[in-house]
Amino acid sequence: MRKLAFVTLFLGHISFAQKIKIDTSLTYQTMHSFGASDCWSMQMVGKYYPIEKREKIAELLFSQEMDKSGNPKGIGLSMWRFNIGAGSTEQGIKSMITNEWRRAECFLENGTYDWTKQAGQQWFLDAAKRHKVDFTLGFLNSAPVMFTKNGLSIASGKLGDWNFDKTKIDEFTGFLVEVSAKLQFDYLSPFNEPQWDWGPKSKSGFGSQEGTPINNTDLAWATRKIDEKLEERNLKTKLTLAETAQIDYLYKTETNRTKENQDKQIADFFESSSPNYIGNLKSVEKIICGHSYFTTSPNFQLVKKRMDLGEKIKKHNINYWQSEYCILGDNSGEINGSKMDLGMKTALYVAKVIHADLTLANASAWHWWLSVSANDYKDGLIYISNKGKFGEDDNQKFDGDVLDSKLLWALGNFSRFIRPNMQRIQVESQNKEILTSAYKDKNQVVLVMVNNANNQSVEIPNIWKKQRTRAYVTSSEDNLKSKKANGKGFVLPKESITTLVISKP
Repeated sequence: MRKLAFVTLFLGHISFAQKIKIDTSLTYQTMHSFGASDCWSMQMVGKYYPIEKREKIAELLFSQEMDKSGNPKGIGLSMWRFNIGAGSTEQGIKSMITNEWRRAECFLENGTYDWTKQAGQQWFLDAAKRHKVDFTLGFLNSAPVMFTKNGLSIASGKLGDWNFDKTKIDEFTGFLVEVSAKLQFDYLSPFNEPQWDWGPKSKSGFGSQEGTPINNTDLAWATRKIDEKLEERNLKTKLTLAETAQIDYLYKTETNRTKENQDKQIADFFESSSPNYIGNLKSVEKIICGHSYFTTSPNFQLVKKRMDLGEKIKKHNINYWQSEYCILGDNSGEINGSKMDLGMKTALYVAKVIHADLTLANASAWHWWLSVSANDYKDGLIYISNKGKFGEDDNQKFDGDVLDSKLLWALGNFSRFIRPNMQRIQVESQNKEILTSAYKDKNQVVLVMVNNANNQSVEIPNIWKKQRTRAYVTSSEDNLKSKKANGKGFVLPKESITTLVISKP
């Protein structure tokens, strides 16, 4: 028998009430994780910053504890993504990457492993484990430079041209297995945004970061080789694919990457009749990973593309992870990626994207890009600056102010309370000004409500007799602040994200 709960919404001075129906028996995806990556600032912050600032950042990102007033100390991420470097740092300016911050060390050099490399990133990886983050994942932007065709971690600039020496596949797969075993990763993501060219960005020949394209055929071939090596070592690390640059490339059959064999990746990798089928490999997690960049505006595209993706995911009976996002470009005039914003505008925009990814595309995981940013850009959850100056340079390299953002806490409205293995449940609402999603486990129901309008009153749903309810609010005034919700109703503040946690007595 389905259990229905009703939430009544009072819209300003409108006399009638609109209802939200919650059906706890109608379930959708099982949630996996909310995460962020350690690119690129963590190699500096984790190595050079004072220990108290490192610990504060770790607490903000990872903590599931409450302070004395019952407010969350952090956003309780359940996934931490570690960038496995390709060795551009050791090459210095010869790496053809101008910015030192965008280079990365490699654990393997001259045939020998040095586990003291990537020390700053390892500090935060250890901190994530101390804070009991549920999952860790290692990802690569490029194979180590000793295995690439051009001896660099940037590619040729030609679409689809995988910068990898195939004669060194055994050494490459051995490297992946050694690193995964040493750092005890739950997941390994060997390829990143294969649709971009990742080559020089000017006539000077310099690129912006480590990276390489790869087509579907080569990706499937390499995945089989990695799977063999993981099985040979009996590692439990699972492979996640394919960190697609835009979600369109996951399901569309005719795109600007069809010629390069870099689209329709769900069908290519998970249909048994496909020559690139890898869904039967023991180490391959039955998921597809995509990035929400450049598909979030205008609103009708946000909705349509995720509905199309959701249908494709359902058809192939796999899960979907939105595995990287930050605000890039001008987004059809809705919001611009340039200029840091610690306030609610960015927080509300991203909360809308999260809601769409979870409820329309049925994403079981949602991961942000830069956990800590030194940029004057909308790409960080936390920012570092020195005397108000931003930039990936020596000014912030060794110390700086640590600035939390409303976006950090807004993500926390999801990540802190929607825990691994919870199930998304049915919510029906006529009120378009409040984006509502709901999740459950055996002891509680979690409602996340994104309110882009003025104050709204909601009636707390009656799930259990003598239930306990607590609200956590992120707004212009509050950072995931705990508030009483013991009566029948609760007021959602203007332009806020509110999480109601309804627990069994």
